[in-house]
Amino acid sequence: MGEEPITQEQESTQDLKKALADEKVRADEYLASLQRSEADFRNYKKRTEQEKRDSLMWSNADLVKSLLPVVDDIERAFSMVGPECDNSTWIEGFRIIQRKLQEVLRAHGCVEIDCVGLPFDPNLHEAIAHEEGEEGIVISEHRKGYTMKNKVLRASQVTVGNGKSKKGPAGAEKKRDLHSVTGPIGPVTIIEK
Repeated sequence: MGEEPITQEQESTQDLKKALADEKVRADEYLASLQRSEADFRNYKKRTEQEKRDSLMWSNADLVKSLLPVVDDIERAFSMVGPECDNSTWIEGFRIIQRKLQEVLRAHGCVEIDCVGLPFDPNLHEAIAHEEGEEGIVISEHRKGYTMKNKVLRASQVTVGNGKSKKGPAGAEKKRDLHSVTGPIGPVTIIEK
């Protein structure tokens, strides 16, 4: 006599338990899929918000970048003003306009790059000449460079020391040297006197 025959009711209960287990597995899969979708959507939302902020910031950067030649021209114009015109009211008016323009640029995160007396940095400076002076140190600035929110808008154009002494032997003639330097816009050939 060993086994009792399985009744239809017991068989039905086992089928229901198996179907319940299968549905629980499927429900867990749906839950995991839903959780992944929610996480993907949150990440997508964060990414698009960051892209909007970056886009707005860099659309402003294009405007600021287009104003930099105007800032250069104003500074050049002031360097040409003679001492006889220095106290003129219209010159003072233009200086006020220049200061306001610089304040607006700073308010948008646009900052001048310091360079004279500092080591040459190809990420910030574009070498356009080599002259006698301490090697690798920026000797003079030809055009100001600017950064905006820690990114370079325009590199400073600079003269870099070549490590040669400013004083040579008496009566010695200076040679003209050709150097090739790679700046942010590509290779530049430099002629030294």
